[in-house]
Amino acid sequence: MRKNLFLILITAVIFGGGGYLVGMGQLRFSFANYKPAVVLNKQSTKYQDVDFAQFWAVWDKLNEQYVDKSVLDPKKMVDGAISGMVSALGDPYTVFLPKTQNDEVKADLDGAFEGVGIQLGFKEKILAVVSALDSTPAKRAGVKSGDLIIHIKDVAKNIDRDTNGITLPEAVSIIRGKKGSEVELTLVRESESKPIIVKLVRDTIVVKSATVDLPAGRQDLAILKLNRFGDRTQEEWLDAVEKIANRKPQITGIVLDLRNNPGGYLEGSVYIASEFLPMGKVVVTQQYGDGSKVEHKVTRVGKLLKIPMVVLVNEGSASAAEILAGALQDYKRAKIVGMKSFGKGSVQQPEDFSDGSGIHITVAKWLRPSGDWIDKIGIMPDVEVKVDETATDSTNDTQLEKAMETIRG
Repeated sequence: MRKNLFLILITAVIFGGGGYLVGMGQLRFSFANYKPAVVLNKQSTKYQDVDFAQFWAVWDKLNEQYVDKSVLDPKKMVDGAISGMVSALGDPYTVFLPKTQNDEVKADLDGAFEGVGIQLGFKEKILAVVSALDSTPAKRAGVKSGDLIIHIKDVAKNIDRDTNGITLPEAVSIIRGKKGSEVELTLVRESESKPIIVKLVRDTIVVKSATVDLPAGRQDLAILKLNRFGDRTQEEWLDAVEKIANRKPQITGIVLDLRNNPGGYLEGSVYIASEFLPMGKVVVTQQYGDGSKVEHKVTRVGKLLKIPMVVLVNEGSASAAEILAGALQDYKRAKIVGMKSFGKGSVQQPEDFSDGSGIHITVAKWLRPSGDWIDKIGIMPDVEVKVDETATDSTNDTQLEKAMETIRG
């Protein structure tokens, strides 16, 4: 079975298999009286010069001398060792996920969970808000795309820590929690001279992948909102497209709203792009470390190939959303309106292990049809429109208004 590829472990979205090959061989652990028994197969890999003696020396010292034997949990210690090995690569998107965190990531992609409504990523390796979802605790508290999260506090969980060195799964695990519980975030915002402290009460978050709005008074226009590229996206997308198809030929313009879409599955971006682009067009190219490339092309006939369209993006549009926007821009199928997107240009491949844990490994860069790599650059809009931060009317969406104006020509 072909594996899905993650474009984002924002996709570490907080709304709120087999064995593991380690180093120079396969390790099997058993424990008795805090003494490790290890079977080490040295025949399976080229890293013959790796010496695990110090690892086991530290393991034994902890088990023999640590004051509180009740906290010596072998499974947690092994998971911690693996996490440390993976984090040593310095790539915030390559992560080991213990079972609980792996389950949380899968729940994120399913679209329903308890949390605060923040989608996370990194800016120069600093934990950052990709977006705060509408009608969530984070949005109501004024959390914004681009905010840097420098500290997290949760009294009930006995957590009070800076985020330096934190992984996305760790951040997800800390910030998420039961409905009604509280978490405190310290944010750094470019427009503010001092850090901002926000207290968020967690709630149940349900996010639909795709919706369509046929605004009253505009019988010629459809607004397609795509919130993520997750497990239910294809089904919900087809339902939304069918509503538009049933209104032809009245619908003469489409606004595809990708604002605050954090990404998800690479295959999802190709599937959605196929609704608007002709057969055979390259949507995205994966470039691997050895220079080899794999092209992902349109392989189906879409229903919205001819209708004029505009795409909305902002700082919260990331990864798979950027693939889609970039392809439509490169083929001049649509103009891009809004603000520069997040800028994540790497592909992660997820693997599940037999104990329920998993790993996401950065396996490639993704390139838009033009050949450009957008990592840390983002998608630049054809028409830049800033949000009016002083507006008090939440219905005054200047970006959407500009998109509708652009369709009219």
